[in-house]
Amino acid sequence: MKSEETVLALAALAQPTRLEAFRLLVRHEPNGLAAGDIARALAVPQNTMSAHLAVLSRAGLISAERFSRSIVYRPVLSHLREVMLFMLRDCCEGRPEICAPLIEQLAPCCPPSSKKRAHAKL
Repeated sequence: MKSEETVLALAALAQPTRLEAFRLLVRHEPNGLAAGDIARALAVPQNTMSAHLAVLSRAGLISAERFSRSIVYRPVLSHLREVMLFMLRDCCEGRPEICAPLIEQLAPCCPPSSKKRAHAKL
C-alpha cells in the first residue's frame, strides 16, 4: 500500500458522518445496507449521505452494488486491513513489547467458527 492511499482512506474517515457510516456498514457486514437506510440510521439527508458515501467509495473503503432501484453499500474490509497494516508495519522497530499491547487489543472479537476452520483445511 502506498502512503497516498492511506492518506485518502484516513481523510475519508476523518469526518464524523463518514466515520459513523463506515462503522454502521461494518456492523451490517456481509449484507450491507441501502443508501436510504444508512441516511435514516444516521439522521442525515439522503443527498448529503450520497456525497459522504461517494468519498468513502473513492477512498476504497466501501463498495456499492445496485439492486433494482436501490444501491447497497458494503465495507471493503480488506482495504481497511491494508491501511491498518501500513500504519502498524514499522511500529515497534524491533521492539515487540511496544506493539504487543496494541495487537492484543486488536484480537478479533469474533473468532472464526470451527466450521469455517474445518472447511478452510479442506
